[in-house]
Amino acid sequence: MSLSEFALIERFFAQRARSGPQRAELGIGDDCALIAPEPGELLAVSTDMLVEGRHFLASAEPQALGHKTLAVNLSDLAAMGAKPRAFTLSLALETPREVWLEAFAQGLFALANRFDCQLIGGDTTRGPLNLCVTIFGDVPAQGALRRDGARENDDIWVSGTLGDARAGLGILRGEWPEGLFDEREHAALRQALDRPEPRIALGLALRGLAHSALDVSDGLAGDLLHILERSRARASIDVDTVPISSALRKLPLDTQRRCALAGGDDYELLFTAPPHAREAIADAGERANIAVTRIGTISALRHASEAPTIAWHDASQAPLSLTLHGFDHFDAN
Repeated sequence: MSLSEFALIERFFAQRARSGPQRAELGIGDDCALIAPEPGELLAVSTDMLVEGRHFLASAEPQALGHKTLAVNLSDLAAMGAKPRAFTLSLALETPREVWLEAFAQGLFALANRFDCQLIGGDTTRGPLNLCVTIFGDVPAQGALRRDGARENDDIWVSGTLGDARAGLGILRGEWPEGLFDEREHAALRQALDRPEPRIALGLALRGLAHSALDVSDGLAGDLLHILERSRARASIDVDTVPISSALRKLPLDTQRRCALAGGDDYELLFTAPPHAREAIADAGERANIAVTRIGTISALRHASEAPTIAWHDASQAPLSLTLHGFDHFDAN
């Protein structure tokens, strides 16, 4: 006998939600959940959808997919400097398969419990596999890290390394020569793609230090432009300082750059801060146990009609002509 909608919710999600962190006034089981921000704080709210064939392959391991479904939303909270509170989950399934659901729920709740984030509701229906989370967090009323705060002479920083997730996708697609990566490197690249680590601790540590921030989900080139457009600014990036892993360095230089600058799915934090905060930024990275690297500088637009742009150069300051675009969810390619 196949699972009914309510049996599915109760068995794989509601029971786990009741045994995990309790952050809402009212959680699963009513028409609406009830939540309230902490005194003096705002609710940060974000929604992300993962669609089979667009954001993950049909062969994706369900436990890793459960992790990633929540991780990409936690990453949005990290980019705002918000502390996780709760989330809802809506999923469409062609056929409710118990083994798949059990593994998916394990991955989802392992991450939710790590970050004290409560499942408080959602929906299920039959259809092509589609996973949608809306997440809620708490952030001080004047402390949110926004995209529109970059200022002239700000340093541009990024956490972790970039490009590994794209290289991991290349492994799945068979794009790289057989045997190029050893077993450890292969596992690390797949881990970057399948189980991104939301930088919550770093986001919290950057409150009061960073002027602007976002998470790198669609590629550095595209995501940095979001900050520049909202802040009405330009950027200069030293491509040779963009942090990449030793595994990625095994690929040709042009491929390294395309993975790191336009690959997407990194979920690292990209942020700007004044030069006088450099030591404090480094300390924040150490406290959050993640490397932070300064990769460029913000400058003001010269006139009101000028479009925000990124100037790429190498370590010798030689300009680079790079045609890079972030991931477009409506691109047919």
